[in-house]
Amino acid sequence: QVRLIESGGGLVQAGGSLRLSCTASGRPASSYALGWFRQASGTEEREFVAAISWSGANTYYSDSVKGRFTISRDHAKNTVALEMNSLKPEDTGDYYCVAQYGLGPGAEVASWGQGTPVTVSS
Repeated sequence: QVRLIESGGGLVQAGGSLRLSCTASGRPASSYALGWFRQASGTEEREFVAAISWSGANTYYSDSVKGRFTISRDHAKNTVALEMNSLKPEDTGDYYCVAQYGLGPGAEVASWGQGTPVTVSS
């Protein structure tokens, strides 16, 4: 099992930027694709945001964030980062780091982080 700890959430105005980071420990992170889901307040569904393959060579983004968010990973530090630019109020929610057995929204999730809140004010 891989353990995931997120950091970097906070409050930002619309149009601003935030950087989320997630550190993986336990089972080697290179066994998994790493990614991010988010959950808006008052909803039960967690929405796929972005993911990156174990090699870092392949990425996958949801249409709602494509062109605004960038995902990257650092194998030496066992971290994955999500750079979020041009933020919109609809990006508000709790962001969860995940380890997946494959790349993309349909891949099974092996582990979830505890989540970090992101609030974008209008």
